[in-house]
Amino acid sequence: MSGIGLISSYSLNTFRNLDGVLIDVRSPKEYLQGHWPGAKNLPLFNNEERALIGTAYKKNGKGKAVLLGLKIITPRLKELKEILQRETTKTSSKNLKIYCWRGGLRSASVAQFANLLGFKTVLLNGGYKAYRKWSLDQFEKKWPLRLIGGKTGTGKTSLLKELAKMEIATIDLEGIANHKGSSFGGIGLPPQPSCEQYENLLAEELFKSECSLANEIWLEAESANLGKCRIPNKLFIQMKDSPLLLIKRSKEERIQLLVKEYSLHNKEELKEATLRISKRLGPQRTSKALDSIQKGLWEEACLAMLDYYDKCYEYELEKIVLKQTIDLSGLSPEASAKQLIQHAHVY
Repeated sequence: MSGIGLISSYSLNTFRNLDGVLIDVRSPKEYLQGHWPGAKNLPLFNNEERALIGTAYKKNGKGKAVLLGLKIITPRLKELKEILQRETTKTSSKNLKIYCWRGGLRSASVAQFANLLGFKTVLLNGGYKAYRKWSLDQFEKKWPLRLIGGKTGTGKTSLLKELAKMEIATIDLEGIANHKGSSFGGIGLPPQPSCEQYENLLAEELFKSECSLANEIWLEAESANLGKCRIPNKLFIQMKDSPLLLIKRSKEERIQLLVKEYSLHNKEELKEATLRISKRLGPQRTSKALDSIQKGLWEEACLAMLDYYDKCYEYELEKIVLKQTIDLSGLSPEASAKQLIQHAHVY
């Protein structure tokens, strides 16, 4: 379908399965707050323009707001055409799947323009608002969760990666959040998504597991907060009620893993992270850790803080009822994953 005419609008499930480039035409601020993962942001208006149009709508009504919108966008139609062409050349499809906040005027306007240019366009019925409802609904479902736990340095993330290679359903809560949970958790990682976008990303991972008919989903036992991201409460409650498999490794092995992970990072960032927990470490351990970081004595730096983190973990562990323990000392990530699955299916 191309040319002037009505643009087809589909329900979320149908829209999801259609072929095409996913386009979010909301403002950059709206997109950053939360969007359908994988969508390209092609804002019809920037943040300031959207605010101006909103003010015009409130003061003078829809007609004036539309006229202001047309005045703003008309000089940019050539640029809009070039962007649409560029996005579709990245794929084998000339189809465009477009949404805005409620599936209203913004998405319809871009879709109509794209149609005139020869693109096949479809709209999301209800827009991002409908997607957001779907996202939150995922956390209302009951999921077959299995948790991996263990003290700092036991290689839980490596285990999840190995399980994923074995085509076992996993969700990397820290990877999605771009944060490992501790004071050191954000060092060397990209900026975190917003809390809303974190929820959207988690919802998609759960949906992926559902589509693969997974009878278990492995994830790491976490506290509710990972930096500024928060695990949705309904999912977190399920996690607390799910079976937990505790990983044990020797202290020497844990220190080696931590040194390998953190010794490559900027010393000043590591010292700043240490200072953030100085009240809990106490003056003696803080001083020891800072001095060791400065001198590059990584094993000593780890030892200065490991007892503190171990005690924190042991305190949280006391609250968990359904837990088993497996010792993976000396095993590679691949061998550890195989051993873990064998152990898990025994109980």
